[in-house]
Amino acid sequence: MPDSDLLTAYARSLGIRIHEHDAKADTTPILVVDPEQAIEGRPGHFHGGAISGLMETAGYAALRSALSERGPDLKLKPINITVQFLAAAKMDPLFAQARITKLGRRNANVAVECWQDDRSRPRATAVMNVLVADRG
Repeated sequence: MPDSDLLTAYARSLGIRIHEHDAKADTTPILVVDPEQAIEGRPGHFHGGAISGLMETAGYAALRSALSERGPDLKLKPINITVQFLAAAKMDPLFAQARITKLGRRNANVAVECWQDDRSRPRATAVMNVLVADRG
């Protein structure tokens, strides 16, 4: 699956792009949003909704990448998404990467981490439960 198919129109409208992805190494994509494209919350900081949107997009991109062999007729529907904001995200590049913790035939569990300059100091984390369904 081409990297361009991993992102939705909504993600692109938020300025989210793929920073790094090596499908051959079986890694999930790292997404980034630059401060010029970001939605600002309090002055000088990312809006919490923009952070949540980035992490949700990272989760779906990881699932689309992992499920690419099942074809384009899959529909990913959120069951539950829980976001924990750990520190304020300043207007610097903001990264996110998801890790699939369980992938079944009908549902998936995904953990997402969001960071800025130091990956060991996350700005936010999320846990997602996603229904995987056929469109037909």
